[in-house]
Amino acid sequence: MRAALIGAGSYLVKQFQWVLLLFGAFLVYTGVKMARQKAHTLHPERNLLVRLLKRFIPVTSEYRGARFFTRENGKLWATPLLVVLIVVEASDLMFAIDSVPAIFAVTQEPFLVYTSNVFAILGLRSLYFLLAGVIDRFRYLKLGLSALLVFVGFKMLLLEWYKMPITVSLGVIAGVLSLSILASLLATRRDLSTREKQATGQPRADGEPVSG
Repeated sequence: MRAALIGAGSYLVKQFQWVLLLFGAFLVYTGVKMARQKAHTLHPERNLLVRLLKRFIPVTSEYRGARFFTRENGKLWATPLLVVLIVVEASDLMFAIDSVPAIFAVTQEPFLVYTSNVFAILGLRSLYFLLAGVIDRFRYLKLGLSALLVFVGFKMLLLEWYKMPITVSLGVIAGVLSLSILASLLATRRDLSTREKQATGQPRADGEPVSG
């Protein structure tokens, strides 16, 4: 899936340099939209692909081991495992739509674009459970990532007039990520300290005692 997107992107970039402007504008739009997006409850059953699957193939209410399909009473049924696979692959496609244009801001070599995406997928999927356990502590990480998308987008928009050195780009990326993580950790530590004071009845920073 990503290989097809990378191949198509590389071909378009080589044939039409103005495609980079579209990629840049898309990244800026995505970054702004991510920063303004509020937290919401996920409803996988409302996913378009899931609804389409249930329209054409009935889905069992429970898993059937490691099978994607099962035949019961002479009728073919899909299992929830197939639904999970479709949702995961659809999510991966959505991430690819953002990540593939972003890597073209660094290099336009198809091999480097493809291998960097492969290593990113391997690393992120391996670290998923670790990140899922601590993501609540990094409250400003989403804003940092939004800022990076906007930065990369503007970098692509300015390629015609100014090509930013890679060292500068890496410095900005490392700086934004470090600041967002540091700010998140400090905010989490402040909240923990506040809750501890409330639990022990110690006065707040303004000198007023905490009421029970």
